[in-house]
Amino acid sequence: MPPITFKDVTREQWLLGSRSTAAKIFVVVFALVLAARIFTLQVLGHDHFQTLSDDNRVKLKPLAPTRGLIMDRNGVVLAQNTPNFSLEVVPESAPDVDLLLSALRAVIDISESDEKRFRRELKRANRFSPLVLRNRLTEQEVAKFSVNQHRFPGVDVHARLTRDYPLGALTSHVVGYVGRINEEELRAVDASDYRGTSHIGKSGVELFYEDELHGRVGYEQVETNAQGRTLRVLDRTDPVPGRNIYLSVDIKLQQAAESALEGNTGAVVAMDPRSGQILAFVSVPSFDPNLFVHGIDSKTYGQLSTSPLRPLFNRALKGRYPPGSTVKPFFGLAGLHEDADLAHGSINCPGFYRLKGKAHRYRDWKRSGHGR
Repeated sequence: MPPITFKDVTREQWLLGSRSTAAKIFVVVFALVLAARIFTLQVLGHDHFQTLSDDNRVKLKPLAPTRGLIMDRNGVVLAQNTPNFSLEVVPESAPDVDLLLSALRAVIDISESDEKRFRRELKRANRFSPLVLRNRLTEQEVAKFSVNQHRFPGVDVHARLTRDYPLGALTSHVVGYVGRINEEELRAVDASDYRGTSHIGKSGVELFYEDELHGRVGYEQVETNAQGRTLRVLDRTDPVPGRNIYLSVDIKLQQAAESALEGNTGAVVAMDPRSGQILAFVSVPSFDPNLFVHGIDSKTYGQLSTSPLRPLFNRALKGRYPPGSTVKPFFGLAGLHEDADLAHGSINCPGFYRLKGKAHRYRDWKRSGHGR
């Protein structure tokens, strides 16, 4: 038979009371800590956490301005903007680029040059701003991607305006062309004003009047979901389009000057002597500036840059040519002004001319000379 034990009621009541008190104190302290934390988050840190929340929910989307048109003196369009469907990716929504490109290739044709350019621009792009993967999608490609779009969060097709030169090579050396902004050009401009803009003037009028043609960027404040897809627009600041520019060039005279060269290499510049305005500015051979807008492939550029005819060289602006017989009227006028006796006497032309005290011979085009 086990020994009989007697309960110590007083001790047990004291032990129960002390434990109950400790539990109550713990609950009260924990409640106070929780209340203090809630007060800190909800009251003292409200502005900070509200900003963080808005940054996760609300995005600032840049709106590229419409580039100004370039026209001749009669209003004929030399540079315009045409619709272009582009496939764009938000980098933040595509953590695995290799997997994304592999899946997209099953739907849309993506060339190696497109992929290389995309990866290059991805290194310096804003993670939340859309980046162009492929330009000039056909209507069939747009429809095919739309059916499969649910498989690619953060990837979308956008209709944007792109530069187009309707007269092609005829005006390439005077109008110039636009191309993708490189890092050096981005450092030279106001980067905030070029958010949402991927192209900049590279040569000719497009380069010289870049500030006027570009315009000013606009913004949309949009609400997005966790996948980065836009749910609604909260606020909008419209972009300011670029200015239209009228040149003094007459395109009909430009065409006549090019035809007069009959395919020969050379340059023609026609100027209005009354005002100094350039009416025609032709350099032959030329090139199609539309090739450079979306990025020219290395093979085509190699053909242009290595051609013995040098179509990329602006002969009208950079070529150096001897004045030839066009200088003779000026010497005639100088002689008349100095009352020189030009109507009498004679000289002998042996085929060269030598300045007094100089051994160098300035030769005539006719090697044997013109005689007396």
